[in-house]
Amino acid sequence: MRIILYTGKGGVGKTSAAAATALKSSDQGLKTLVISTDPAHSLGDSFDMKLSPEPIEIRPNLWAQEIDTIHELEQGWGKVQQYITTLLTSKAVKDITTEELTVLPGMEDLLSLMRIARYHKENAFDVIVVDCAPTGETLALLSYPDVMRWWMEKLFPIKKAALKVLRPVASPLLGIPMPSNAVVDEIENIYHQLEEIRQIIADRETTSIRIVVNPEKMVIKEAQRSFTYLNIYDYNVDAVIVNRVIPDRVSDDYFKAWKEVQKRYQEMIEESFAPIPIYHAPLYEQELVGIEMLSRMGEDLFPDDPVEIKYNVRTQQVQKVGDEYVYSIYMPFTDKNDLSLNQKFDELIVKVGSAKRTIGLPRTLQGLSVKGAKFEQDTLKIRLGSGS
Repeated sequence: MRIILYTGKGGVGKTSAAAATALKSSDQGLKTLVISTDPAHSLGDSFDMKLSPEPIEIRPNLWAQEIDTIHELEQGWGKVQQYITTLLTSKAVKDITTEELTVLPGMEDLLSLMRIARYHKENAFDVIVVDCAPTGETLALLSYPDVMRWWMEKLFPIKKAALKVLRPVASPLLGIPMPSNAVVDEIENIYHQLEEIRQIIADRETTSIRIVVNPEKMVIKEAQRSFTYLNIYDYNVDAVIVNRVIPDRVSDDYFKAWKEVQKRYQEMIEESFAPIPIYHAPLYEQELVGIEMLSRMGEDLFPDDPVEIKYNVRTQQVQKVGDEYVYSIYMPFTDKNDLSLNQKFDELIVKVGSAKRTIGLPRTLQGLSVKGAKFEQDTLKIRLGSGS
């Protein structure tokens, strides 16, 4: 199975790109599911049809689904849902519905991943294309398995035998119910599912992430940061999609200045993401709604196979060494004599001859300064630390 996740800043066209990819994949005879994990679903709007919490076949080889949190809770977290409801209503929270109580922050992310993992385990589809929430929520979604594993190891170490002893004493003393053995069993099952999820999304031969951008400064800046974070997590970013590029054939004076701006920002995209492959979709003369327009976008976007892994090399890595951090950047086919390095606020600017690459630093490193650098085995290693 191939899993492709589309992410990017809100409004850049992730949904259209995901739907277009899924359509072209299905046209190749691959059993394809396109699934939206964004709580503000627009996948159905993109296809111009109503979707449901379960996959709907919308044409041969193509299914679509919009994840619904309440539906997923009822399907897979019944006992935990009941326990959370009982726990919260025991503290006099009486005016909120059961559904609202049980949808805890981040729950949409976890449930979406669990559904995708289930399809993977069942080998239900050849390809799953995921229309993710905006960048920040996607990063939370992808880090959720590791974060949840940590919390479960810290918060749920109590065995059923210990709970059996504690339950009669702790419940009256604390005024809240203790979880039953059935609830603990379900939590343990969730723990094991999280490990499966982590393995699936970290498998670079199965899962890849594609960042969608528009040729606009704010969009590119956010994409740079997300690209860095995804590399740090060792997730495979195999392509960048540049959407809404004004075509060369548009010669109207009104668009002349916009075309010049876009050209400048397209150069910035090349600098930021090389050697990741970059694909382009034009600004269309009409709204991208319906299968016909989405199929057109799929053909424009991918003249080649839309499903194959476009790139599979970890390009950035961060390691802590003593009081400093070492930021490694993979730069094949580079002569170290042509390299120069500068820092500008939260960015590293690497020049190779006349080519320039701009790298957005993750938040942890933004207050640090470059202390030194060396180039070895096609990798530039930059030391960052505090102080002058």
